[in-house]
Amino acid sequence: MINNFSFAFLVALSLMVGLRLWLAGRHVAYVQAHRAAVPDQFSGRIELSAHQKAADYSVARTRFGIITLTIEVAILLAFTFAGGLQALHDFWSTRLSGLGYGMALIFSVMLISGVIDLPLALYTQFVIEEKFGFNRMTLKLFIVDLLKQTALGIAIGTPVLLAVLWLMAQMGSLWWLYVWLFWCAFNLLILFIYPTWIAPLFNKFTPLDNAPLKARIESLLQRCGFATSGLFVMDGSLRSNHGNAYFTGFGKTKRIVFFDTLLNRLQPAEVEAVLAHELGHFKHRHVIKRIVLLFGLSLGFLAALGQLMSADWFFNGLGVTTQNTALALILFFLVVPVFTFLLTPLMSLLSRRHEFEADRYAAAHASADDLVKALVKLYEDNAATLTPDPLHSLFYDSHPPAALRVERLAHLI
Repeated sequence: MINNFSFAFLVALSLMVGLRLWLAGRHVAYVQAHRAAVPDQFSGRIELSAHQKAADYSVARTRFGIITLTIEVAILLAFTFAGGLQALHDFWSTRLSGLGYGMALIFSVMLISGVIDLPLALYTQFVIEEKFGFNRMTLKLFIVDLLKQTALGIAIGTPVLLAVLWLMAQMGSLWWLYVWLFWCAFNLLILFIYPTWIAPLFNKFTPLDNAPLKARIESLLQRCGFATSGLFVMDGSLRSNHGNAYFTGFGKTKRIVFFDTLLNRLQPAEVEAVLAHELGHFKHRHVIKRIVLLFGLSLGFLAALGQLMSADWFFNGLGVTTQNTALALILFFLVVPVFTFLLTPLMSLLSRRHEFEADRYAAAHASADDLVKALVKLYEDNAATLTPDPLHSLFYDSHPPAALRVERLAHLI
């Protein structure tokens, strides 16, 4: 039944799609317009061929993103106005009830979405990544990863969804507060167990055995007052040529992880500078700040869902004539991204500020010059375009544009 909320949703969806397409078009045009020459800041550091590869890679991913967006919108409309979700309800409600019905309904939506997304993932991995020399994954490994992810999703997702649906049904009008507390506790638990229980299911982690590099890193950790449960190398080259480094875990489970591809490309001083940047995130409590922010947003969203649970206009406006907790949960998480899309640049701005803070920390505790050298290599190795459209970058990018980042670091050398 079409109502005012239907029109509001369609207007928001149209604005989101139109803005995303406009930004994508700007980005493609801007990158192609600057493809012919390496930016002055990187002249002599990056070859023209590498710059052009990064431009072509960015254009290919952006154009494929337009196809992905089209499919995502089609799925959303199929579940809502085309009656897909109502049809799934009609099917399962005659066969199951209670928690069993809710689980079947939610997993059906996830399965359908996953099956549709699978060809997109295959194309990304074996066409785009392969074309630009990043893919090292075999089809067999892709399938094994998919099976592991599915099994892990079922093993973890089943009790979580059961708990959420039970709390929604049994905790009265304040169910959203109980669900939020449970959700926070669950996410903190994942932070503890991910490094030692989940990550090793997909990658091999071996202790860093490069003695001089290890000594250098341990000296940095001591200067920064950072305690860790270990330094590890991950076999990232098993799937991709992209390089990275990160720290993961919480409390005593914190560990520092280097991709083997990164260690093979960077000099020890450059590795130290990259790690100092990551430690800057820790020292400035960026991870904790983001967790608090996400928990705060999730509380607001769940409180909003608590108000929508009994709103006929919410269900009817999205093509569903039946009201229950499982349907409300699915509908809410289908449409929330449409209405919150305009928050994207705010989150990106916060992330970029954190990156600048981490860069300054790295410059103070390691070497700004070595960090610049490492960043240039990483931009080149990961084919990150040096010339993103400024507005596209402002809206989406969690990291500052390469030229601006290097320019700021140059003043700290």
